[in-house]
Amino acid sequence: MTTVRDVMSGDPLAVEPTTTVLEAARRMFAARVGSALVVRSGNLEGIFTERDIMRSLAGVADAGRGSQVAKWMTESPTTISPDATVGEALDVMLGGGFRHLPVLEEDRLVGVVSMRDLAGSIQKG
Repeated sequence: MTTVRDVMSGDPLAVEPTTTVLEAARRMFAARVGSALVVRSGNLEGIFTERDIMRSLAGVADAGRGSQVAKWMTESPTTISPDATVGEALDVMLGGGFRHLPVLEEDRLVGVVSMRDLAGSIQKG
């Protein structure tokens, strides 16, 4: 059975909570990813996604490219174990409306899995 470990990205894009929306967006674009994990001192604090970029620019008075990702990220995001099956990860994502899940092993960040990763593994299987 295919596990999250088999399909995840083991080198996720990480940013500090103080990173600006603009800088995070540039880094996400350059890395061709739809999310950045927000990490401080090695600890996962949140996840910042393309949807968060859109929310930050959607006309809120104090929004914009210069605001910090900490303001827009999802704090304490749902995570998954690398030993979970692809089916389990898909259930979590569909149930929560997520497209990206941080992968933690014994409280240590080891990767991120995306809906695209899961779909690719299902097509191969």
